[in-house]
Amino acid sequence: MDLYSGYPFWLLKDGLLFSYPKLKKNTNVDVTIIGAGISGALSAYYLSKTGLSCLIVDKAIAGLGSTCASTSLIQYELDIPLYKLSGKIGYTKAQRIYNLCYEAIDELNLIAEKINFKGFEKAKSLYFAANKKDIYLLEKEFANRKKSDFKVKWLDHKDVFHKYGIHAPAALLSEQGGSMDAYEFTHALLRYCIEKKLSVYERTEITAIEQQKESIELRTADGFRIKSRYVINASGYEAAKALPKDLVKFYSTYAVVSEPLDKGKMLKKKYIAWNTASPYLYFRTTNDNRIIVGGRDEPFISEKKMQRLNHTKTKLLANDFKQLFPAVHFIPEFSWSGVFVVSKDSLPYIGCYKNSKNIFYALGFGGNGITFSAIAGRIIRNMILEKRDSNSSLFSFDR
Repeated sequence: MDLYSGYPFWLLKDGLLFSYPKLKKNTNVDVTIIGAGISGALSAYYLSKTGLSCLIVDKAIAGLGSTCASTSLIQYELDIPLYKLSGKIGYTKAQRIYNLCYEAIDELNLIAEKINFKGFEKAKSLYFAANKKDIYLLEKEFANRKKSDFKVKWLDHKDVFHKYGIHAPAALLSEQGGSMDAYEFTHALLRYCIEKKLSVYERTEITAIEQQKESIELRTADGFRIKSRYVINASGYEAAKALPKDLVKFYSTYAVVSEPLDKGKMLKKKYIAWNTASPYLYFRTTNDNRIIVGGRDEPFISEKKMQRLNHTKTKLLANDFKQLFPAVHFIPEFSWSGVFVVSKDSLPYIGCYKNSKNIFYALGFGGNGITFSAIAGRIIRNMILEKRDSNSSLFSFDR
């Protein structure tokens, strides 16, 4: 499956940052990671200090799947509000998951510093009502966030307009958020881990996985074999295709990037934002004074339909932004569409599926793929090291 169509901004901006070889020999390793996107790279990072030998294989080019198509808003807020998640799984579990995502942002910032990646930016997160009837929903969410001691402020329509220039009935302003170029960050992680003896192989498709008595054998499309003690499947939406249909749903999402704006015509402040609409609209700025707008999601039917809608969705998203900021001269320059997967409770799947002993999944589905990937990397590392992790049950397949 092509995970995107059009021209993802990060790929055009960065190009092919690094090339990695194709696996051309049989090999033995402690841990094999399938998928060289941000989930696989973060898994490798967490394992880099364990002394275990690791390799990553990707059937395509490293980072060129959904990672390069990510708009890379980094939030602790999930696609499902805290009050709704509490209604599904209970307040204690929901609060813990929100806390984990909150902590993951600080951890990603520390990882960026550790690997000398300069592109991570902390940012405030603005969650604004799409219309007046959604004020009630914001009030419920605000009460739950305050109860959980999250740093969040209530803004009325005057505050939102005065501080952020948005005509919105109300908003919640969170101190914790961030943005980056996930594609560039992934390669920075891979390069760092290569120095720690990680091996990375591109254009190396795994066609079979056989669980043996003492090990796991993986076979590539070219007939080579990898003997491994553990396997981490971080192939994202490719892995989702093999899961039962009642576990996940596929959607198409769309994004557009503006031409660079004059500094005097940029947004009043740098922040990330999203609204209460369903599907929600979101936007952020870039380091070169562009604005990225995304949303207009709909159930995925086919790649052809997704591609066919690119032009229409670009116009709609640009118009959505112009309605919020009539004075900002938003001229679309790049646009693309992508496939994303949502679980039935909007949470990731982390851990073993059914009886797949020592085969772990790091599947950060939904709009929090980056923070979920950080959480997954840490949990799976602990599972491999047989360390107790009280958070693993929150994201297990049998939750």
